[in-house]
Amino acid sequence: MAVSEHVLEVNLDNFQEAVVGLSRKVLVLVDFWAPWCAPCRALGPVLEKLAEEMGGAFVLAKVNSDENADLSRQYQVRGIPAVKAFKDGKVVDEFTGALPESAVRRFIEKNLPLPGDNLRVQALDAIAKGKAAEAEALLEQAISIHPGNDPARLALAHLAIQQGRHADAQAQIDAMSPTFQMETEVEGLKALLEFTEVARSAPSMTALEATIASEKGDLRAQAMYQRSLLLLLQGQEEAALDQLIEMVERHKNYQDGLARKTVLKIFALQGNRGPLVERYRSRLSRALH
Repeated sequence: MAVSEHVLEVNLDNFQEAVVGLSRKVLVLVDFWAPWCAPCRALGPVLEKLAEEMGGAFVLAKVNSDENADLSRQYQVRGIPAVKAFKDGKVVDEFTGALPESAVRRFIEKNLPLPGDNLRVQALDAIAKGKAAEAEALLEQAISIHPGNDPARLALAHLAIQQGRHADAQAQIDAMSPTFQMETEVEGLKALLEFTEVARSAPSMTALEATIASEKGDLRAQAMYQRSLLLLLQGQEEAALDQLIEMVERHKNYQDGLARKTVLKIFALQGNRGPLVERYRSRLSRALH
């Protein structure tokens, strides 16, 4: 329900449309609050005032955490008020507690779109429609307007990987700011490049399975690792993780815990959340301990 043009009341039923979907077009701030929470009552009017004052620069989505416990759990709300900034369908920044207006304003300004970012949004739409060449041109134009547009570089890196241009993808990652390179999605992209490079030199799946069946020690561990990456690149994430969990159990110390580190990189590829990650995070913990 719209409280005003720039302030929405959001619940589980409309969250995907009103927050995730809308954040592909404009910055969305989600305010997790509750009626009994005094700091929430202090912060809420500040957020609403800034939403109106900035006239559509961002949309404020208010979520009553008492009435939407599932959303609070999904987005790991551990205290309220909790404000999470959404861009491109995911959380990119957040804070907890009632900050003063000056600090809230800085938080918003830090997360507002970069110069030329409208071109990146157009490029994402072109990618969704299968127009890769058009998307690439738009992204390059966005970067020419603002070389520090790391999200545009990330989209270009994704395109390059899809087209098998791994050196171009790595060049885009190298040009990102050190802070942005630590983002989960970038870490996942770096892992994918690493996995692809290792898989290029791996023997056939049949040969790897024969080695796993006949060898012991490091030779067997290496084959298990290579097989897991081949499975992953074929889209068989669960089979790849099963192989790596077995490797943790049998060859935990191989190359300084390579299997454990690889599982964590696959989690990064999945955005570090979701049913698959939760299930295998538990299995990894059991295998380690």
